[in-house]
Amino acid sequence: MKNQKKIHVFLVDDDALFLKSLEIEFIQHTDFKIDTFASGELCLNYLSYNPDLIVLDYKLDGNAINGIDTLDRIKSFNPDIPVLILSCQDKIEIANECMQHKALDYLVKTEMVFMHLQIKMSKLFKFHVIEKKLRWFE
Repeated sequence: MKNQKKIHVFLVDDDALFLKSLEIEFIQHTDFKIDTFASGELCLNYLSYNPDLIVLDYKLDGNAINGIDTLDRIKSFNPDIPVLILSCQDKIEIANECMQHKALDYLVKTEMVFMHLQIKMSKLFKFHVIEKKLRWFE
């Protein structure tokens, strides 16, 4: 049996209750390695751990840097790290802004957010597996 590396996900949100509930969902329903951060600054300090995905809050109220600034710094560090942005705001302008800053996608925080995250992540990681196989054939 192969010893596969666990998928490593960073969860970044200033809402402690939401962050903890999201972490619990991941722990209960996935076999991922999860790290949580209450601010963009903390997340940026640990980018050298090379997460496979970052789930990032758009606003990050009360922090020195907001979600977009954090996203820009993540992409400066490594443009290949996929970042999913979460927000309570259901506005197309915000979604467009996030995509212009190279977010993988924008999801609205609803009671279904974990299910939507699972769908997005499943597609993302299936794509990466296919991409690796194609590189092997080259």
